[in-house]
Amino acid sequence: MLRMNALIDQFIDYIALERGLSPNTQAAYRADLNKFVNFLERRKINTLNNVSRKHILDFLMDAKEHELSLNSISRLFVSVKIFFRFLHQEGLLNRNVTEVMESPRLWKILPATLSLKEVERLLASPEGNKPQAVRDRALLEIAYATGLRVSELCGLTLNDVHFDAGYLRCVGKGQKERVVPFSEKSGAVLTRYLEQVRPLLTADPLNRVVFLTRAGKAFSRKSIWKMVKKYAHKAGIVKPISPHTLRHSFASHLLHNGAPLRIIQEMLGHADIATTQIYTHIDQSRLKAIHEQFHPRA
Repeated sequence: MLRMNALIDQFIDYIALERGLSPNTQAAYRADLNKFVNFLERRKINTLNNVSRKHILDFLMDAKEHELSLNSISRLFVSVKIFFRFLHQEGLLNRNVTEVMESPRLWKILPATLSLKEVERLLASPEGNKPQAVRDRALLEIAYATGLRVSELCGLTLNDVHFDAGYLRCVGKGQKERVVPFSEKSGAVLTRYLEQVRPLLTADPLNRVVFLTRAGKAFSRKSIWKMVKKYAHKAGIVKPISPHTLRHSFASHLLHNGAPLRIIQEMLGHADIATTQIYTHIDQSRLKAIHEQFHPRA
């Protein structure tokens, strides 16, 4: 099997000589395919014959985690799909796994989620009793327990936390207010941080922000993103992950355990239930995987 970079060279020659595509278009295809090959190499995949549909979806999800637009993700997919079709037609690829895959323009990119075991490992990764670990454990716990957006986590105030009733008051997009419950276990983790650590970070009674940096300031979205990445690496989680992954996991685990879609919509603060319905696709994917694993004729 030729090295993947050599296959890209063959493909570029084909689109230049036989299809007469412009140098700019050639360069765009090469850039897209180089990204794909680099993604595969980071996952120790050194032959395209070992690439599955899941690898391609993971590649597209990775692009989404890096905040590429849907149009850019669609272009990446088209580049990979045309590349695979060429290789298969030339007899350089055993099978074309992209043949039955739809363009991302036709479907929403399914959000990355964590399994329950991965969530448990992530939440346990800030180990020890040092103030930073206690604070970080509380932040991750609340992020998963409530499904708050990262911006909502940054802006959460002491006035928003109601321990007696076990819920958070949250003001989300469009200044819409909602109420999100949390469990006694999550409340206990948060209480420990508020009682033992937060007083060490600020003595200002006017500072009402819940989660504070060592400088006594509110977290930025980027700081929380870095925190989640750090603890995901420590927990041995190799899939692309961001603070939003905890929100997606919160929703998909609720759905998996029987929560009505309308209730999930309310807790996520989605204006349109169509946005929440993406999680039904995740659950269908899980059911399909179980069917393929256990059904004798799958």
